[in-house]
Amino acid sequence: MRLKKEEILRIFKLNKLNITLIFLFILIGLLSFVYFRNGPVYLNFNEYNQILNSNKIQKANIDGNKIYLKFDGKKYVVLKEAVNLKELYEKTRIYQKDETSFLSQMIVLFLISFLFIIILDFYLRQKKSLKTQLKKAEANDNIDFSNSFKPAISNVTLDDVAGISEVKDEIVEIVDFLKNPKIYKNLGINLPKGLLMAGPPGVGKTLIAKAIAGEAGVPFYYESGANFSQMYVGVGAKKVRELFANAKSNAPSIIFIDEIDAIGKSRGEGRNDEREATLNQLLTEMDGFIENSGVIVIGATNKIEMIDDALLRPGRFDRRVFISLPNYKDRIEILKIYLRGKKFDLDLSKLSRISVGFSGAGLATFVNEAMINALKRKSEILEFDDFVKTKNKVLFGKKKELILSEKEKEIQALYQAAKAISAYWFGVEFEKINLLEDDFLKDDEEIVSKSILENRLKVYLSGVNALKIYKNDSFNNSKSDIKKALELSHKMIFEYSMGEFIVPNQNEILNILNKNEKEIKEFLSTMQKPLFEITKHLFAFETISKEIIRDILKENNN
Repeated sequence: MRLKKEEILRIFKLNKLNITLIFLFILIGLLSFVYFRNGPVYLNFNEYNQILNSNKIQKANIDGNKIYLKFDGKKYVVLKEAVNLKELYEKTRIYQKDETSFLSQMIVLFLISFLFIIILDFYLRQKKSLKTQLKKAEANDNIDFSNSFKPAISNVTLDDVAGISEVKDEIVEIVDFLKNPKIYKNLGINLPKGLLMAGPPGVGKTLIAKAIAGEAGVPFYYESGANFSQMYVGVGAKKVRELFANAKSNAPSIIFIDEIDAIGKSRGEGRNDEREATLNQLLTEMDGFIENSGVIVIGATNKIEMIDDALLRPGRFDRRVFISLPNYKDRIEILKIYLRGKKFDLDLSKLSRISVGFSGAGLATFVNEAMINALKRKSEILEFDDFVKTKNKVLFGKKKELILSEKEKEIQALYQAAKAISAYWFGVEFEKINLLEDDFLKDDEEIVSKSILENRLKVYLSGVNALKIYKNDSFNNSKSDIKKALELSHKMIFEYSMGEFIVPNQNEILNILNKNEKEIKEFLSTMQKPLFEITKHLFAFETISKEIIRDILKENNN
């Protein structure tokens, strides 16, 4: 959807500016006509005598051989020779010349002329600006972006990336696709067209993309989604076409689009023609891939909820990888990488425990700031105190809820452990639960029974009740789950009609919440030993799988 010359000219002819100018010109003309048409009316001798005898002449002005009269709010004129001046003097006030009348007319004429000149100048400036835009649009249409997309060969390998144990299999598979495309082609297996990585900022999405390219030894095209945003409609789409054409000519290759939500945002909200044209072109290019062409698109975002559904459907981004903040073991592996070649006297296990909530990038900064602190005390050896002293500097600006003290970590571990044991016991589907992530339940079923929804309610209510039972207190880390419980119970009653009555009422929400809270309290009160075992595991490793929970429950049943 490009800005053509004919379209611009048509817009220019019909735009609001032209309509406004036409209206103003008509308004000025009408005002001028009304003002100047109210000139004095000539009187004959009889009409003059009739007005004079009425004794109602308000004012008379002599101007040369004419006398101007003001009578009944209107202006009249009579020749001086036809008037008895003595009689006129006696019956009215008279002036030699009305200078103010002439001056006021000149002022009005000047103001109207000045207004007209300003409007005309504004019109001409707008016209010139539009012509300039037209020239720029035509120039942009002829720009060749092919030379601006130069591939790089990445020297990053998977050995340089840590903390991705959960998604490593997916990545290794894609590397093998790129290394041995013929093997897959002979077996009739199509390469995935796209891989979308989602996760918080700083978890290493760009590093992983570089590692895939480095392991496969293929050209790597790096672009930010913001680079495709342009002022003129069609320029971003042209960039997308040129990028994909370049990548196909160097296949097998990888196109990595960072912050893909900048161009892949859901359409309809905050409409933007240029962004939509760019997104449509991206969708077209991904649809137009020849199977096994050897080009894989990797997108990265920390706002996956904003991505347009059309971009997420199978056949475009076939695979999605969610990269979370590193857990206890992941942080140890990441720290080992950043401490390579450095002298240190550290317990990495202890260092990992004080860095809960750090991303991979945060850990890199953590190590660097600790090195600076060691340099200040004139030492080449990193010590634990260097990290303790720089921790607050690294954490500045991070969300408080992600940074936990030992006491807070203990509370959060018990809170999450209660949710984990409840989800397992009541058959709510999940794979694992992390210390810092609230949303771990799978919610991909279309038709769900009341009993399943009530079990989810129990999970949402289990954390806050575990703290009440075993800590004898309430904490603000339950706000997200309480909100989910309220929303779910409201839907059950008012949308799904799962209450006692067909016509729902607010009391039924309270009843269903109280019923499930009572049941979860009774359950948690009888599960102290396995609950504390799960809490210890979460405190130590910050993640626990369904299998480990099952093993803990088996041990405590024997």
